[in-house]
Amino acid sequence: MSLALIVNPSAGGGRAARALPDVRRALTTLQLDHRVEHTGSLKHAQALARAAVEADELAVAFGGDGLIGAVAAALRDTDGILGVLPGGRGNDFARTLGIPLDPVEACQVIGRGVARSIDMGEAGGSTFIGIASCGFDSVANRIANETRIVRGNLVYAYGALRALIGWRPARFTIELDGGEPRSIVAYTIAAANAKAYGGGMWLAPDASLEDGRLDVVIVGDVPKLRFIRLLPSVFKAQHVHQPQVEVLRGRELRISADRPFTMYADGDPIAELPVTVRALPAAVKVMVPR
Repeated sequence: MSLALIVNPSAGGGRAARALPDVRRALTTLQLDHRVEHTGSLKHAQALARAAVEADELAVAFGGDGLIGAVAAALRDTDGILGVLPGGRGNDFARTLGIPLDPVEACQVIGRGVARSIDMGEAGGSTFIGIASCGFDSVANRIANETRIVRGNLVYAYGALRALIGWRPARFTIELDGGEPRSIVAYTIAAANAKAYGGGMWLAPDASLEDGRLDVVIVGDVPKLRFIRLLPSVFKAQHVHQPQVEVLRGRELRISADRPFTMYADGDPIAELPVTVRALPAAVKVMVPR
């Protein structure tokens, strides 16, 4: 098996660059021929992924969820196979698939795993692999992406606490699978293809990557103090038992709001509201543990 190792050297504050020599040694030990391609942009990463498919190589994304999602988008509905080596801040896609978060250990999945078809999501014409969300999450993601004073996955908790200071409730209108419009005052509306986001927050613990549907998670309006108490429970998937949290399931979700919001997915901005989010069944093949 030949690999194109697509690396974002700056991912995870340089984590990918630091681990690259050990990753290459691990791949060599597994007798996996590989070449390294460095990238600094998602568009360039997609071009590298398409070139890997043309060369009959496994396209291995070594970086954060944004890079992995970009490579997955390039491989969508092709014969290409995605390999995942976590090297970002959150690494939630690897976490959902049961891939080791240590990239050296994750090389075992590249060499000895199996290829499986999984779903993707689409919002406003752009695809994602994890969870697309808006509202409070829009503000928290923007702050997390802009900050330079917090490192690692704690940046997402920092973003949430900073966002809470100026947050005021938003009214959303949602339509699920063409049903009747529903108006909701809420913090967050999320369409989950995968289970986790934000560096280990199990927002949609029952979401499946193989059911052709999205888990729609609604975090309703609550006082800020109660929201602070609710936040840690997301790391243990206990929030779904709270009355202010509702989980629906469907193939297509239309979302609008009473003020502008940017929808984020895989850590990056993906669309502006109003937006339609839909599931893309069995859209890409990915190497997973046996």
